[in-house]
Formats: sequence, C-alpha cells, structure tokens
Amino acid sequence: MIDGTITTGAGFRPRIRGRKAGNALFRGAVLTLGFLAIAPFFIVMYHVVVNGAAAINWDFLSQLPKPVGESGGGMINSIVGTLLIIALSIILSVPFGILSGIYLSENKRGTLSSTTRLLVNVLQSVPSIVVGIVMYSWIVVPVRSFSALAGGIALALMMLPIVIKSTEEVLNLVPSGLKEGALALGVPYHITMLRMIVPSSLGGILSGVMLAVARIAGETAPLLFTAFGNPYLNVNILKPVDAIPLMIYNYAKSPYESWLKMAWGASLVLIVIIFLLNIAVRSRRERI
Repeated sequence: MIDGTITTGAGFRPRIRGRKAGNALFRGAVLTLGFLAIAPFFIVMYHVVVNGAAAINWDFLSQLPKPVGESGGGMINSIVGTLLIIALSIILSVPFGILSGIYLSENKRGTLSSTTRLLVNVLQSVPSIVVGIVMYSWIVVPVRSFSALAGGIALALMMLPIVIKSTEEVLNLVPSGLKEGALALGVPYHITMLRMIVPSSLGGILSGVMLAVARIAGETAPLLFTAFGNPYLNVNILKPVDAIPLMIYNYAKSPYESWLKMAWGASLVLIVIIFLLNIAVRSRRERI
C-alpha cells in the first residue's frame, strides 16, 4: 500500500499461480485416492459378473441342485433358505433394536444406558463364528436338530447392534423442539415417540436395518453351526435349510468345474439380492 492506495504489482501474480497450482494438485490427489479407494469394488464386481453371468439362467434359479456327476441343477433351495433366514432375523432383531435405540436416545446418561452401550459395542465386535458356536450350544444341541430358526437367531444377534446404534444416532438428529412441542400440547409420551419422532426418522432407521441386512447376508460361519444346509427345498423353520453363502462355501471348495461355475453364479445372485434391497430402501426413503 502506497499513499493509501492498494497496488497489485507483479509480485502477487506468482502467489496466485502458486495457489492455483496447489489447488489443482490437491484436487488431483483427492480424485486419485478416491479412485484407488473404489477400484477394488469394481475389480471384485468385474470378476463376479464375468464368471457368474455364464451360470445364470432360469433353470439355475428355479431348480434344485443335482447330485454329484450330473450336469445342470440350480439353487432355488438356497435362495428360499436365505430369504427365510433373513426374514426371521429381521423379525427377531428389528423391533427390539428400535426400542433399545429409542431408550438410548432418550437416556444419554445413567448406569443402565452406559452399560447397554458398552454391551452393544462388545456384541458388535464378537466374531461371527463365535456367535455360531454359542447358538449351536444353546439351541442346536438341546433341540438336537439344525434349523432355520437357529440360523435366524444367530444372524439376529449380529444385526442387533447395528440396528440399535443406527436408531440411536438417527433419533439424536431429530430437533428437540418437535418432541417438546408435542408434549406441551398434551400428547402422551408414547404417542409422541411412536407417532411423531420415530416416523420422522423412519428413512434413517430403514437405512440402518438395510445396513444390518447387508452385513449378515453374506455370513457363512454362523450358518455352518445352525442352519447347516439342505439340498432340498424346505420352508419349515424347525428344519435345516440351505443358504446362498453356504452354497458358495461348499461349491467353491469342490474339485468339480460345474460346481465352481455354480459358486460364481450364486455369488452374483447374492450381490444382486443385496443391491435390490438397497434400491427398495432408497425408493422408500424418497417417499417418506
């Protein structure tokens, strides 16, 4: 500044060029690192689609598996078993998980709430194979039978922490004035929570449920100890059932080329099921 006037001499131009160069360099680094972060996803998807698409046809999706040595066969028993186990897991975990999330969001302090949060974190970190062994000891051994119900309970335990934490976090984002206004108008507390607070967060709660479903859909270890597998079509929750992860596990380790091909096809079907479930939830969120 000279005599109260601002001068923009040539000395400022190198600084501007340097800032532009730094900005371009930083943007390029972010784009490169972002691409490297998602590249494994596309690599995995490419291999699954290329190897699995050849096995996908109507017979593969509608027929039962054939005995060893016979060509053809399908995975309808695995698809039905997977949907049955996931449905049981949702029924067993979602209501209790949402109610627990409501309690934790309303009671941020206290011995019981702190202990509950600790136990939820511990349960979320328990390895899936440990959950399977525990359910095997608690359910399969006393009943003396593998079953879809045992598999559903095992996966429900794995879903529960995700549902609880996602529900609590979503409800914490709801403006406190919404609840206070309803209570000030004389609306009972339970109606305020179930008719106003929870519906206003339903999209986020559904996203948490879908995250939990995606978490358990590919689990194999708990089902090895509970559902066990079944080459026949079964919808009885008290009997063993097959599941897509079990089929992938059993077929992928086999020495038969046809079974390896079916394992790739089953992998693609599992990914498509999870993808469709996510699309359904997103479309539901847009309507809320």
